[in-house]
Amino acid sequence: MLKMKLLLVLSCVLCVSADVRHGDFNIGGCSQTDGEFMYALDGEEVWFADFINKKGVDPQPSFVDHMTYPGGYEAAVGDQQVCKSNLDVCEKAFKDIPLKLDPPSSPMIYTRDDVELGEKNILICHVSGFYPAPVKVHWTKNGEKVTEGTTINVPYVNTEGVFSQTSRLDFVPQQGDIYSCAVEHPALKEPLTRMWVVEVQQPSVGPAVFCGLGLTIGLLGVAAGTFFLIKGNECR
Repeated sequence: MLKMKLLLVLSCVLCVSADVRHGDFNIGGCSQTDGEFMYALDGEEVWFADFINKKGVDPQPSFVDHMTYPGGYEAAVGDQQVCKSNLDVCEKAFKDIPLKLDPPSSPMIYTRDDVELGEKNILICHVSGFYPAPVKVHWTKNGEKVTEGTTINVPYVNTEGVFSQTSRLDFVPQQGDIYSCAVEHPALKEPLTRMWVVEVQQPSVGPAVFCGLGLTIGLLGVAAGTFFLIKGNECR
């Protein structure tokens, strides 16, 4: 079995003012073939280095104030060089320590926006509570594997030392479609899978028809009663 050597560095800065308190996280990690570098603020990922496309990425939604990191990607590349130079040293120092494995909790699936049939949306699969990182996430639609339109962020570690990770799938909901995300991790004997079905309640015309029919009959009854009341008074 191929063993992957991995080095992960976590730094935390606690910022305190008279009115508010913030926690700033910086995570850097590397293996023989991969690496990661990210910033997080108050539990939210605000920037990470994409070493494949050689650029920094801001994953925050458009409606928030974005934080910028000038020179951040270049600093992340330099951090990777230092990380990989220390990787063999750490591996020799900790080679006799057994690796702790924490399996992820059952994934959660939800949509970014309210579901409207035929309108573009994003399906989100969130995984948490696992160690070590990362997990692998696989999507299916109606039993068929889906790779186009899928993304996954870098793992995020919380104060308890376990990770969370989020995968996203661009999709157009159609009534009855069935989606799934399957999560793989070394602590799992088999993948954890969560299903999600497109079910949009269509407006029902039945109650409106019966209500309108009842109102019409009621008005006819009132009109007939008024007619006979007038006729009765004329005959006196």
